Amino acid sequence: MLAQVGEGDALAISCFWHSLVAVDEHDRPLTPVLTWRYLAGELPPLDATAYHRRTGCFLHPAYWPAKVQRLKREGVAAARYLSFGDYLLLRLAGEARTSVSTASGTGLFDPNALAWDGETLAALGLETSQLAPLSDEPVAGVWPAVGDGACSNVGVGCVTRGRAAVMVGTSAAARVVYEAPHAEARPGLFLYRLDATRFCEGGALSDGGNLHAWLLRTLRDVDTSEIADRPAAAHGLRFLPFLGGERSLGWDPNRRGAIEGLTFATTPLDIAQAALEGVCYRLADVLDAIGGIESVVATGGALLGNAAWLQVLADVLGRPLEVSAVPEGSAHGAARVAFERLGLPLPAAPIARIVEPRAAWHEIHLRSREGHRNAIALEAR
Repeated sequence: MLAQVGEGDALAISCFWHSLVAVDEHDRPLTPVLTWRYLAGELPPLDATAYHRRTGCFLHPAYWPAKVQRLKREGVAAARYLSFGDYLLLRLAGEARTSVSTASGTGLFDPNALAWDGETLAALGLETSQLAPLSDEPVAGVWPAVGDGACSNVGVGCVTRGRAAVMVGTSAAARVVYEAPHAEARPGLFLYRLDATRFCEGGALSDGGNLHAWLLRTLRDVDTSEIADRPAAAHGLRFLPFLGGERSLGWDPNRRGAIEGLTFATTPLDIAQAALEGVCYRLADVLDAIGGIESVVATGGALLGNAAWLQVLADVLGRPLEVSAVPEGSAHGAARVAFERLGLPLPAAPIARIVEPRAAWHEIHLRSREGHRNAIALEAR
C-alpha cells in the first residue's frame, strides 16, 4: 500500500485506540491484536473513581488493564505490550514508539501528567520498560500513530471546546478536542489526548454502524432509508442499543441490548427505526454530558451514508447538523496534524450541507428520550 502512495515528506498515521498486542523479546507477536471489542479481560483491583480521575479511562475491558491482567493469568510471557499503531511504526521504521494520543487510550496513562500512571502499572506488575517509549517525534520520517477519534475531530474541523463531532462508523462517539493546560475527567466521559497541548473528551458507544449491519442481516435487508419519513417514535418500542455491551455513559460491559413493547403488529421497519433512534438518544445524552456545545458536525461512513439517519439525529438533537464533506475524517485528521507540525497552512474542513431539525419531531423525541433514560436507569439497579 505504501508503494501506491508514492514519495512524500513524511508519513502520518491514524490508528484505532485501545488495541493491544503482546510481543516477545524479539518483538514477535504472541497474541492477535486485541481491540476494544475484546471484552474477556479481568479488571484489576483499583478504585474505579480514583482510576478514572487519574487516567480519564474506566475500569472496563475495552482498555489495557483488563487485557494485560487476563494475558498474565493465561501465562502469556510478554516482553512488551504494544498498540497496533506502535507495532506498525516498528515494522515501518524499525523502532516502536507510542504517541501521547495513543498512550492516553490505553488506560495506563495520566493525560494531565503526560506520563504513565504509576499506581495502575504497580497494580498490574508492569514496568515502563514493557511499554513503548513515549514520543511524538517521527522515526525515519514516520510519526507515531495518533488515536483515530482525535484525528477524526481534526479532520472534520472540530477542534474547539464548543464544536463537537458526532461519528458513526463501526461504533459511535461524540467528542470535542480543545487546548487546555489541564482537564478534569467527568462522570461517564473519557478524557484522552490529541497531543501534548490538546485534550479529546467525549463518550463512545459500542453500537453504531455494526448495529445497522446487524439490523440488515437479522431483518432481511430492511430499508432504513424510510425511517425519517415515518412519525417519530410512533412504533411504541424502546430499543436499548447495547448489543456490544455499554460504554458511555454507564460503562457496563455486561449490559445487553433489549427491545420493549413488541406486539404482533410490530414490523421489521419499526424495530430498525427504534434501534437507530436509540443510538441517537445515547449520542444526545453524551453531548448533554459534555455540555457547552455550540455546533455539531456529523461524520463516519455509517452516518454519512444514510441520509435518513442524519435527519433523525438532527431531530433528536433539536439543532442544525453540519454534514462533513470529508469522506475519511481520521485519515484527513492525521494529515492535518502532520501539516501543523510541518508548519504548513491548513484549509478549512469542508461542510457538505446542513440538516435542519424538525421541531415537531424534536418534541416527540424529547419525551421518548426521557423514557429511554428511565429504562436504562431502572435496568442498572
